[in-house]
Amino acid sequence: MYRRAWVLMVVLAVGMATWAIVEAIVLDKRLVDPEGSFLGPSYIRLPILLLGALLLDLLPMTIWNSWRNPRQIPSVVRHRLRTHWNKERITLVALGIICFYVVYVTYRNIKSFLPFVIETKYDRELHLIDHALLFGHDPATLLHTVLGTGIAAHVLSYVYLWFLPMVPLVVTAWVVWVRNLSYGYWFVTSQCLAWTLGTLSYYALPTLGPGFRYVQLYTDLPNTPSKQLMDSLDFTRDYVVTGSLSNAVQSVAGFASLHCGITMLVALMVQFTIHIRWLKIVVWVNFAITAVATLYFGWHYIADDVAGVFIALVSFYLGGLASGQRFERWGTRSHPTTTTSAVPVLRD
Repeated sequence: MYRRAWVLMVVLAVGMATWAIVEAIVLDKRLVDPEGSFLGPSYIRLPILLLGALLLDLLPMTIWNSWRNPRQIPSVVRHRLRTHWNKERITLVALGIICFYVVYVTYRNIKSFLPFVIETKYDRELHLIDHALLFGHDPATLLHTVLGTGIAAHVLSYVYLWFLPMVPLVVTAWVVWVRNLSYGYWFVTSQCLAWTLGTLSYYALPTLGPGFRYVQLYTDLPNTPSKQLMDSLDFTRDYVVTGSLSNAVQSVAGFASLHCGITMLVALMVQFTIHIRWLKIVVWVNFAITAVATLYFGWHYIADDVAGVFIALVSFYLGGLASGQRFERWGTRSHPTTTTSAVPVLRD
């Protein structure tokens, strides 16, 4: 039923892994685990992540349903395993987490190899486009003037950095708890597509980003966690490029903005598959603030954000087709063979 989706996920994971391995061999570089020693090597971490996904579902539910009578714990667990953790669910969780993990790890390595493959940078061209769009002004200068460089800087910083834990959390949440399994395949397939397209975009139009190329525009900002992260990435990039550091990845690349792409992709998935109004508002506000933060701190040019939005839309649509969604003129509804009958449809 979900063959197209899981085949696409596997193809993307294998393709990204092949790209990373071949590039590492050609450049005489080694593949690096971007998460360092956290939870040990991948062959240990992946089973832990899968077990963690199972426990994340079982523990809270078991405690909630048996805290008054602990003797019910075995029956509660058996019932949950029988009704929720069937073969289809286990396949979705295992394939989803493994494929996403492979795509993300190889994405980080391929991104790290970029300076050794292409030396040309197009920061000046994208900077000129920013000026043309804003009639000679820099996005950062305008935002610093309008929003200030006090409380706004700290708020934007924390929203921007929320992206880092958000990505694995939403992937795990979707595959573990989504009732309509086609939505789980839709989400993870779209995620794998977005990270793959983002990797391609780095090579199609290599840039550093305005915060790294035009540092003078951001000297008025306070020492926020976002600024600290940017400084750390700048130092790490220098060490990796010069060969002083071999067991780390450099993570500086501007076009396209996957912060915008992924946060918009999450917002689209929530909009089309979840009926909770306040959650829809939260994810769209998160996307909007994240987009502002990318320009405010100099992570990206305007073109980067636009490209990120485009990646989200393409990934959302192709992931939907692969998972059996049917897009119609006035909205979208699930494939007729899926188990959920009530599916939200957006109307003009």
